[in-house]
Amino acid sequence: MLSAKAIASLQDELTATWHSGPPEASGEGQSDWLARVARQHRANFDLWHIEDEARTPGATDAALADVKRRIDVTNQFRNDLAEELDRALLAWLGPQQLPNPAAPLNSESPGLIIDRLSILSLKIFHTREEAQRTDCPAEHAQRNRGRLEILEEQRGDLAQCLDALWQETLAGTRRFKLYRQLKMYNDPSLNPAIYRKNAQQPAP
Repeated sequence: MLSAKAIASLQDELTATWHSGPPEASGEGQSDWLARVARQHRANFDLWHIEDEARTPGATDAALADVKRRIDVTNQFRNDLAEELDRALLAWLGPQQLPNPAAPLNSESPGLIIDRLSILSLKIFHTREEAQRTDCPAEHAQRNRGRLEILEEQRGDLAQCLDALWQETLAGTRRFKLYRQLKMYNDPSLNPAIYRKNAQQPAP
């Protein structure tokens, strides 16, 4: 069910498609599992470009406030989708009496690793763009070629870790758990900046 190579290939394919084609294009035609991976990657894709907007020179305070709210919503969605990946894997493993509750616990779940692979796909795409720019000094391209090599190595290492975790989970020699992110800042009842402000509002 889980293949790091298939995941990374899909993330790269979608990253290129979304930069050059219609934004609604997604993982149609993929398995249910890879369609989930595609949705999670899309959240990271959107978050990446919203973060870029936050650094636009001369942006007004109102524009930055709007961007910050969009970042919060999209980041929450991204984390929710990473958790959804883990739920899908655990649901698939359950009938096989896996993960083995007696096996050592891995500190990071597959969903969180896939999220990191998603971000690396975006970094690789944009770093390659910078390495290929013709309107910059040669040093710019050289610097980004070096960064690209590092990113590719990091993704290769992480992909190997994901495959190893999955194989060990199937073998019953390692386990993972669903780790809820439990974000507080988006919850009006948990963020003091919100509930204290609301408490000061006069009753209607």
